[in-house]
Amino acid sequence: MAPVPIQQQQALIERLYAACGGSYSPETRRKYFISGPQWAAAYQGQALFHAPTRREVGFEQIIRKWGEIGIGHWTTHDTDVIPTGAIGTDEQWEIVASINKALQENGVKCSMVTTETFHHAVWAASPAAEAPEVRDYAKFRVINTVKIGHELGAQFAVYWPGSLGYYVQGAVEETQTLRWYADALNAACDADVEIAKKRGRPVLKHCLEAKPFEPQAEILLPTSDAMLAFIFSGLLKRPEMVGLNPEYLHELMWGAAPRAALARALICGKLFHFDINDGYRLKHDVDIAVGLVNPLDWLNVLVLLRAHEYNGPFNLDYKPPRTTSNHGVFAVSFPTAVDRFITLWEMAGEVSTDPIVTEATTALKTGGGVQDAKDVEAIVKANSELLTLHELIAHRLFQILIGQHRGRIYSF
Repeated sequence: MAPVPIQQQQALIERLYAACGGSYSPETRRKYFISGPQWAAAYQGQALFHAPTRREVGFEQIIRKWGEIGIGHWTTHDTDVIPTGAIGTDEQWEIVASINKALQENGVKCSMVTTETFHHAVWAASPAAEAPEVRDYAKFRVINTVKIGHELGAQFAVYWPGSLGYYVQGAVEETQTLRWYADALNAACDADVEIAKKRGRPVLKHCLEAKPFEPQAEILLPTSDAMLAFIFSGLLKRPEMVGLNPEYLHELMWGAAPRAALARALICGKLFHFDINDGYRLKHDVDIAVGLVNPLDWLNVLVLLRAHEYNGPFNLDYKPPRTTSNHGVFAVSFPTAVDRFITLWEMAGEVSTDPIVTEATTALKTGGGVQDAKDVEAIVKANSELLTLHELIAHRLFQILIGQHRGRIYSF
């Protein structure tokens, strides 16, 4: 193959993308509650050891591209679009008005807003630091985000307390820090109730997002289970308003099973929002797009969510690779991520009606028919053959994933 001139490279990418097939129309994509974050598309490839590889992109272009792709919802941190110094000022509301205009022009809605409480130097000791002025500023920021959320028509507010922790033991008193953090959430919920009443809107759903590693050496709320304990601890004035925004990779990072974490949130009625991506266990937060690493696990996750009729957002919280160009972010990264998700979601629906899976799971639930619940040997004997169905079900899921159940086989 001859070298590809620069002016021909985008055309090559688009031709090969079209040749892949399997794409959904923007109209079909909009039928799913998929949201695209400002920060994901605006990510320039920078990291601790990496220089940026892409140009800066503003919210006008991102919202326009979401509309073209068929991503019906947009999400943002406050400081993704508003300079920190402008938070709460007239300049902020001018920017918010411009965002509203862009959303309306492109048929996109704002579904979620979140507060940056991890990057700025003021959060060096977390938003629940010892200094009362830091904690007062944290309350101001989360209340301000609630105001922005209502102005943009959002339904959700998310909080990632990534800097809530410490570098060295003994530096903070953990129980006091958690109480101080609860104070900020209480302030946000109280303000939300007041604002929603004045505007005639429902209150927002406030969602906590856990992450086991970074930026602190030790995190006080590192997992979704820790978040659930915090919600039900008695520290929150309005715990009914607060739930979870688990992130797939954040649960996977520490070696957990994301599906099991989601199941525990479902049991508690606290699965409000879901950040979707992919990655590797016991690694850093690489934020790969859905299905590129663990497609079978993702199929299982969506089988669970469909079975429990989850109808909340699926937020594309991933970073296009540093090797992807600005053009590629919108021509390849996000359209393919959405299409893989839709395919896996529909496959999960197929699993729920598959006759083999249905018969196998029904047989397992029915058991071998032993009447004497104290006859342990009879119970073992009556069910030992049935338990082989666990592996058969897993094989069937693999067949559905690769299309083997529809006759797709390889000839040698």
